Amino acid sequence: MTVTRFHDLPLADRDREWDAAGADKRVRKWAGAEDEPNEKYRQAHVWYDAGNADEFGAYKLPIADVVGGELKVVPRAVIAAAGVVDGARGGVRIPEDEIPRVKAHLAKYYAKMGDTAPWER
Repeated sequence: MTVTRFHDLPLADRDREWDAAGADKRVRKWAGAEDEPNEKYRQAHVWYDAGNADEFGAYKLPIADVVGGELKVVPRAVIAAAGVVDGARGGVRIPEDEIPRVKAHLAKYYAKMGDTAPWER
């Protein structure tokens, strides 16, 4: 189980709507991962279960979508992921010791957005 490597992806427009299901379909197509996840697919998520990396259900906290043919982080997805990590919607089922690294990953995108992560305020 692990936090994905920070890729410093470009940001989508701040007002772009976040549609996780639609984004997942577009990311699978963009990554060539319609049948099973791969490294490119992984880039769109903050965390995955490395022991089950060949299963889509192993990937959690999606934050990116394909915009104009390019993988971009969607600010509203970062905000949603941060909320889930902080317990919204029942929280996220990942090992407790992974949470600080997940928060650090998300905080980098908050900084890139010119904002501060909720747990740092």
